[in-house]
Amino acid sequence: MTPGRAAESSPAIRLRSVRRVFPGGVEALAGLDLDVAAGEFVALLGPSGCGKSTLLRLVAGLDRPQGGEVAVGSPAGAEHRGVGYVFQDAHLLPWRTVLANVALPLELAGVPRDARAAAARAAIAQVGLADAATRLPAALSGGMRMRVSIARALVTAPRILLLDEPFAALDELTRHRLDEQLRELWLASGMTVLFVTHSIGEAAFLAERVVVLSPRPARVLADTRVGLPGRRDALLRTTPEFVELTRRLTAVLATEGSASR
Repeated sequence: MTPGRAAESSPAIRLRSVRRVFPGGVEALAGLDLDVAAGEFVALLGPSGCGKSTLLRLVAGLDRPQGGEVAVGSPAGAEHRGVGYVFQDAHLLPWRTVLANVALPLELAGVPRDARAAAARAAIAQVGLADAATRLPAALSGGMRMRVSIARALVTAPRILLLDEPFAALDELTRHRLDEQLRELWLASGMTVLFVTHSIGEAAFLAERVVVLSPRPARVLADTRVGLPGRRDALLRTTPEFVELTRRLTAVLATEGSASR
C-alpha cells in the first residue's frame, strides 16, 4: 500500500456476513466479509456473474442485503454520503454538454449555478477534458465519454469512489491509457476506491489489493497485496513482477474454476 494512504483504525468500507438472494432463490452473496481501508485502492476480480456488481451496489446503498452488515463511511451515521459511482455505461444525457452533464449531481442537490459550473470545470480538468467542456456526448469517443462519467462522479468530491467495469467495452489501448489516468487520479486524490473488473491484468495494474471472488455465490478466494511501485506506466505490464502477479491471480481463478465443474 502507498505509505500513509490508509487509516489503521476503522475501515472506510466494512462488510460482515453479507447475504444477498434474488427472486427465484439465486444466491449472489453468502456470508461475505470484506474491509477496505480509507484511502485504499482495492480491485474486485472474478468471473462474470459472480456477484461483483451486486456487492458494489450494496456498498453504494442502491440495494439491501438479506443478512449481514454493510457499513460505509465514518463516523457512524455518515453511511452512503460522499460516495461516487461510475457504471459500466457512461449514461450521459445526449442533449447536455459535457459541462452540464458533469454538473448534474450538483444541480440536483440545489448548488447555485456559478458554484456548480466551477466545480464541474475543475472535475473535467481532473480527467483531462478541459477542452471538451462545450461538446455534446455524440461528439466524444467512448473513452472520452467514460472520462466524463468519472468527472461526474468526482464533482461532489466523494471520499469513496465505486467503479463497475467502466472500461470493459473499450479497446485495449484506450483501456490501458484510462487505467493509467485513473491510477494517477487516485494517487493525487487520496480517495478510497473499489473497482470491479473481470480483467486480471487491469486488477493487477490498478490496485493496491486484489480481492478474488469465487463463482456465485461469491466468497473471497484470495486477498492479495500487489506490491508494485506507486507510479505505474505501460512498461510495468512487461516486467517479471507484473507477469508473476497475474500468473498467481490466474492460478487462483483457474483452480476454483476446475473445482466448480
